[in-house]
Amino acid sequence: MAGSDNEACILMIVRQIPRARVATYGQIARLAGIPRNSRQVGSVLRDLPVGSKVPWFRVVNSKGEISQRDDGSSQSIQRLKLEKEKIVFDKNGRVSLDRFAWNP
Repeated sequence: MAGSDNEACILMIVRQIPRARVATYGQIARLAGIPRNSRQVGSVLRDLPVGSKVPWFRVVNSKGEISQRDDGSSQSIQRLKLEKEKIVFDKNGRVSLDRFAWNP
């Protein structure tokens, strides 16, 4: 039961990330009351069904990078979605968390 409660909370928080802002996996975990469980956040987002309305692409790692995945295509999709929202990446492929981080 706790797992599904955590999942629901994670998804509720991710849905709140506004357009043109990003949050980190760790930040979502802390807001969900499960600090140091950023991997669980990643697992929940990875398991979303195709076509989900949850803005999973607005979640990046603690360095402001798009996390590596088994299939490289989702990383390209994530970057394109963020760039469409005017999120800027530096030459190292990072988003400035100082500039674009969501601060609820």
